[in-house]
Amino acid sequence: MKLWKKMALGAACALSLAGVAHAQDAKVLNVATDATFPPFEYYEDGKMTGFDIDMINALGEKMGREIKWTQIDFKGLVPGLVAKRFDVAVSAIYITDARKKVVDFSDTYYPGGLVVLTKADNETIKSPADLAGKKVSVQVGTKSVAYLNEHYPEAKLVEVEKNEEMFNLVLIGRAEAAVTGKPAALLFASKNPSIRVIPDQVTTEEYGIAVRKDLPDVTKAFNKALAEIKADGTYDALVDKWFGGVK
Repeated sequence: MKLWKKMALGAACALSLAGVAHAQDAKVLNVATDATFPPFEYYEDGKMTGFDIDMINALGEKMGREIKWTQIDFKGLVPGLVAKRFDVAVSAIYITDARKKVVDFSDTYYPGGLVVLTKADNETIKSPADLAGKKVSVQVGTKSVAYLNEHYPEAKLVEVEKNEEMFNLVLIGRAEAAVTGKPAALLFASKNPSIRVIPDQVTTEEYGIAVRKDLPDVTKAFNKALAEIKADGTYDALVDKWFGGVK
């Protein structure tokens, strides 16, 4: 066979293999999360689990897509999407106007909101207004930080990287309160009798799946799959499993 024919054949094979690889990669959705926020996402016995994890895996099955998980600090989720380090982020992320400027969101998949948790015997904090002058632990990169800075500027924020640190600071008395998502706060309080969640919510929010803006078809596919798991009972089963049916 002449040299030019061999070269042409080799190039054709390379292109064919590249096409196959691209087709295979197209079935993979790279999803990032910060698995430190039970009951949404956390590690148990070395395995990632939680409501968001189960839900995304169920949605991936409906979409015919393989889910590849990446663990990353919460503060890096939205910047990582913008930098195209992954396709999707799910980590109890509130849908906000500021975030919608740089990423797309699926339809909301669970209601939430910020709440205050404190020691059960702390009589000085009975409402969000009582946070003035108090040490309040918050997780870096969350809405808690920006919201408290804007609406409760007299609160003394103690910013930490992980949720465990945020909760533990209240437990050991290094912070007088923490502000975080309601489901996680209620779960933590249920396992720690010395902690209570005050009744008045700080905000009312909605959780959404964040998607790169250059992947509108993925957002549409998530919305379609979300409607399907709500229709066939999968969603309700997950809510029962992780939130005792509360939605």
